[in-house]
Order: sequence, then structure tokens, then C-alpha cells
Amino acid sequence: MEQHYKLYRVREMADNDEDFIAALAAAFLEEVPEDLERLKTAVANTDYYSAYQAAHKMKPTVDLFELGVLQDLIEVQDWGKFEKTDMDPTEKLNNVVMAVEKATEELKADFGL
Repeated sequence: MEQHYKLYRVREMADNDEDFIAALAAAFLEEVPEDLERLKTAVANTDYYSAYQAAHKMKPTVDLFELGVLQDLIEVQDWGKFEKTDMDPTEKLNNVVMAVEKATEELKADFGL
């Protein structure tokens, strides 16, 4: 439990209400993988605006669950926001993908979702 994510800030926000913590975990599983797919597609299609939107939407949750890739996600977001044609966001995106996938699997197992 909590190898690829951390619940410290989630527990603090939820005032240790286990039902609320489980609801936040379920919300993570419902939203973040879907947003990640949007982000991957946007980067693959050099769709700066959609990449910016998807990364921006993911930031608070990635931060709250402390996946350890917030800075990488911000760099992908900025690639889209500022249309950085001279930057290849692939490595940063891959770091985000790996972290989200690992956290997703672990959250599913830990919360029985």
C-alpha cells in the first residue's frame, strides 16, 4: 500500500474519514486514466491546446496523491500552453504515464475498486 502514491495529504484533507478517502480514490480512478489517454493522444497529434487542457486538469489530483511526477506533468502542460515547437515532451509524458498506471493499479488493489 502506498508505494506509487501517498495518502498523507488525502487523509489530511479528508480528516481521516475512510469513506471520503475511498471516494477520492474512486474519483482518481474514474478521472485520471481518462485524462491521461486524452493527454497521450494530444501529444501524439501535436495538439497543444488539448495537451494543455488535459495536463492542467490532472495536476491537482497528481499533486494530491503525490505521484512524484508533478514537475514532469507541468512541463508537458507548458509544452502545450506555450506551443513549444522546439521541445519533445515524450520523456516527461512517459514518466507521467508510468506513474499514473502504477498508482492506478495500486489504488485498485488497495481499495478493492
